[in-house]
Amino acid sequence: MSTENSSDQLFNNSVKILTDLISFKTISGEDNSSLINYCDEILKKLGATSFKTYDDEKKRVNLFATLKAKNSNNKKPIILSGHTDVVPVSKGWSSDPFTATIREDKLYGRGSCDMKGFIACTLAYAPIYSKSNLDRDIHFSFTFDEETACQGAPILIEELKKREIKDGICVIGEPTNMKIIDAHKGCYEYTTYFKGLAGHSSAPHKGVSAVEYASRYVNKLIELREKLKSRAPKDSIFDPPYSTLSIGGVFGGIAHNVIADKCHVNWETRPVDKDDGVFLNQEIDKYANEVLLPEMKKIFPTASIEKDIIGEIVGFDRQDKSDACELISSLTGDNSRQVVSFGTEAGLFQEIGISTVVCGPGSIEQAHKIDEFIVLDELKKCLALLDGIKNNSISN
Repeated sequence: MSTENSSDQLFNNSVKILTDLISFKTISGEDNSSLINYCDEILKKLGATSFKTYDDEKKRVNLFATLKAKNSNNKKPIILSGHTDVVPVSKGWSSDPFTATIREDKLYGRGSCDMKGFIACTLAYAPIYSKSNLDRDIHFSFTFDEETACQGAPILIEELKKREIKDGICVIGEPTNMKIIDAHKGCYEYTTYFKGLAGHSSAPHKGVSAVEYASRYVNKLIELREKLKSRAPKDSIFDPPYSTLSIGGVFGGIAHNVIADKCHVNWETRPVDKDDGVFLNQEIDKYANEVLLPEMKKIFPTASIEKDIIGEIVGFDRQDKSDACELISSLTGDNSRQVVSFGTEAGLFQEIGISTVVCGPGSIEQAHKIDEFIVLDELKKCLALLDGIKNNSISN
């Protein structure tokens, strides 16, 4: 078979696998086991070993599979990492979001670029890895619920630590147009619940309005947001250069003439560094516990304010020397480094000593949108990178 025909077959296989992956409706928070089993079956047929980790309900699954090196040369293993979940779809799609559709040079479907395109490429290339004389392990790491504050990856990371897998090079295949991303802010998501005392609106002094106390809580967050701006590092590489804070929603109340007994606030912060996250949480918790809650309990002793951590995604820090970035640069010839505003699982791998880079096919501009797509040529670029990894990982 000619090299050209072989490349065409590899590309066609990646499209076929991507089509299959899109058909699995792996919306965040829902069962992703069918997709994980599909991936596991492909890799096991190639001789890979694997293990799975689960959420408490055993319906959401992480997969970590390994094609072992045939000749050990003490080279750091490569981890090819992607999340299997996708964001929900809204009305307005030109075609079924869970049926891959090719129009001109683009493949449409939910998750096509974020980030099932990368996973498809790794699975399409896996047979070549399995037949190669590898002198380093190739790992495949597929997680659940990255889109909802990285709920799956921390469970996987704990298992990696138990298994002493704390070294290596990790490529997170988020859509970056195959450009190297070596830093991003953290992303901490919270929901704060307020429980007050319902009553008739004509006697507000006899009730405790959860909505009013939630509003004061939001105002305090906005005040703290301004303080975060003043804490921006002088040499910040981010835009904006400071830690941000956003109120995602305030939900409470049932009628105009009823004192609201329940309310909750969804909010998030994207800290430049951990210290900002610590500062913010300490200040808002102090305000809630020392100012708001005592006032509420004067009227209703069982009033409460509870903050739930939805997820705390650690930031991804730029490093002067990065084995992961240097490897990708050597394969692509592109020495540039960029930062992004969105969060990834990169910081979690970096935190346990694994050199990490974010680099994958597709554009973040298409992610989370109606008619999400990936340009087909991006799949070819990703396959070329995986080929470079193979050539860097085989015995001479």
